[in-house]
Amino acid sequence: MEKIPFDPHAWANKVTPATERKTSSSVVNTGDRADDVEIVLQRIEAGHIDITTGYDNWLDIGFAFADEFGENGRDYFYRVSRFHPEYNERITDEQYDKCLRDTRERVCATSAECAKSADTSPAHIAETADSAQKQPDDVEEPPLPVFSPAVRDLLPAPLDTIAAQSTSDEDCDMLILGALCVLSSCLPHISGVYHGRRVYPNFFLFVTAGASAGKGRLTLCRHLAEPIDDALHQKCDDEEKEYKKKMQEFKSAKNKSGLEIPEEPPMLMHYIPANSSATVVYQILNDNGGKGMMFESEGDTLANIFASDYGKYSDGFRKAFHHENISFARRKDRERVFIKEPKLSALLTGTPNQILNLITDAENGLFSRFAFYCLQTELVWLSPFAYKEEVTQDDFFLELGAGVKDLYDILKAGKDLRFSLTEEQEQDFDSRFSDSQMALYNQYGDAIVASIRRLGLITYRIAMILSALRLTEDGDFESDIVCLEQDYQTAAAICEVLVAHMARVYKMLPETPVAIKSKRSDKPKVYQRFYDALPGTFDRKTYSDVAVAVGLNPRSIDRTIGQWCDEGRLERTAHGQYAKVK
Repeated sequence: MEKIPFDPHAWANKVTPATERKTSSSVVNTGDRADDVEIVLQRIEAGHIDITTGYDNWLDIGFAFADEFGENGRDYFYRVSRFHPEYNERITDEQYDKCLRDTRERVCATSAECAKSADTSPAHIAETADSAQKQPDDVEEPPLPVFSPAVRDLLPAPLDTIAAQSTSDEDCDMLILGALCVLSSCLPHISGVYHGRRVYPNFFLFVTAGASAGKGRLTLCRHLAEPIDDALHQKCDDEEKEYKKKMQEFKSAKNKSGLEIPEEPPMLMHYIPANSSATVVYQILNDNGGKGMMFESEGDTLANIFASDYGKYSDGFRKAFHHENISFARRKDRERVFIKEPKLSALLTGTPNQILNLITDAENGLFSRFAFYCLQTELVWLSPFAYKEEVTQDDFFLELGAGVKDLYDILKAGKDLRFSLTEEQEQDFDSRFSDSQMALYNQYGDAIVASIRRLGLITYRIAMILSALRLTEDGDFESDIVCLEQDYQTAAAICEVLVAHMARVYKMLPETPVAIKSKRSDKPKVYQRFYDALPGTFDRKTYSDVAVAVGLNPRSIDRTIGQWCDEGRLERTAHGQYAKVK
């Protein structure tokens, strides 16, 4: 049988409303069309090309596949959608279900215009792919912001010295955050009050990047607390030797009446191995007065442990973020143990996939408890011979760690110190996070609210750490700590960047709730602010930038612009050009 040539106009007829299709006399071999579509899809997949930018465009593609291929078109829809930076399989699946149910009776000027807008013939797909391939900047995620250029001159020691060792702004960000996280576990007797509850400096950080992106340099920050860890291990070894000696004497004694069995010494350590059973982790925390840190260069380590039968301490891990009491039972002596106000810090690194292994979705409580930093991979060769100093960077950070231990020893031997913001800083803090919470809610919905609220707590803790480090400058370890303005501004600048990085990770997670749709009736005030902020004449890039500024999703705002044009609030002056109607 001779193959019938593919006719783009016949394809367009197939995607017009059902009432219009009744008059069509075209007969087309659907199997041949599938072959032609397959050829183009393979080309799109080979080039990783996104042709689905713009909600209306994505919707039209879904309708076209549903009308032409029915359920068999679902796989096509997956395949063309998955190269969009916000691709989510569940949302794509739900959208295709809607396309299958819809009768296609949407508002169009004419059936011909509707057919044209929904044209997904192989010729049209190929043309769209060519356009997308020539303009990759339109579909790539924008670079994430950095904070180090704004704060490098404001940092206390040893952070200023660490920043000087960086190789780029991103590397500087990463080392500062890594140092802050490690230092959060090294400041005993320092606390503040947040929402009426005592909080300590400890926080959780996850640095994510592809392979060989440079995140391995974070292990340098581990050296900052190694002198503390080494001292605890040495004390533990000494006590273990003494215990064994006393136990031997006890066993050798012929008359044990009146003798007490020697008590087994605690397991003292600063760095708690994540690859441990739940009982061991809780025992170590308890033996160390509820204090410690997890530092893992592979995020999968924690994910695999949480998934195992013996390592299910995710509940305790989450409780530790808020210093909530943890209880556990020991088989030995049938003892029940309470860990009061655990003070646990955690620093993990890993690839984006390792985040997904640990945090299954945005509503998982672990997501909102972490600060995230996404390190970008740059195709730049860094010479391994550039560092010419006689002292290696490992030794340099270990030397800084000796100073950290001196501060740790002074604080441990001293009294409790209370940290606080000034009234002006508290007002600014409330204003910043109120605006951020509303903007993120408008863009992503309810599921992200917990993250921005806990990021507020992390920002408060970062300000606390910066202020505690200032104690070494004035030597006053007796007075309570009031945050300096430069430290507050540093914490605020870091937070502003962490919000953007957290949102990037949020979009990676499966089961992310659909962003609020662009209907003025949903959030009238937000959309009115968006309309008011638009200039008299503007193009697509301008209105996308304005949408981001007011907290709306630039991907979904296309539909709103289209609605306003239909309603007469805006007019299209040219392709991609708009003007407000006076």
